[in-house]
Amino acid sequence: MRERQASRDARRAREFEAFVAGAAGRLLHAATLLTAEPHDDNPRAQKLLTAALARTYVSWDRLRGEDPYDCARTELGVRFARGAWRRQRGRGGALGRLTPQERLVLVLRLFEGVGEEQVAAVLGLPLERVRTVQARAMALVLHPPRGPAPAARLPGAAPV
Repeated sequence: MRERQASRDARRAREFEAFVAGAAGRLLHAATLLTAEPHDDNPRAQKLLTAALARTYVSWDRLRGEDPYDCARTELGVRFARGAWRRQRGRGGALGRLTPQERLVLVLRLFEGVGEEQVAAVLGLPLERVRTVQARAMALVLHPPRGPAPAARLPGAAPV
């Protein structure tokens, strides 16, 4: 009995390692776009990817016929969404001026090619909201505002 379990665990580990070898680069790129970090300095993206892959590994045996890349990408998006709304904006780049929600929608829709309906389902948003967020984000990326960014003010603080 133990030999059979050990054999299953070894097979599972080999399958998952092969999946990570093939998909980790693209998933890390997506995570880096989400966190708006530079490609050569992306600790938040690496942490996000590690957590998503860990969750994917836990559910590996239950995937049965599902695409593991879709599952890992969904987990990446969900983990980003759960934590990102409370964090500051990205550090730079074309996506750095977008809100986390705008980045998430753009990365899923344009970089990953996920359909609007699936993005809406993953984020728990109405379809029209996803379309609105995507349109606003595309407008900001294609036509960035001119001049310096407005200074952030704390609520209740006197204007400068």
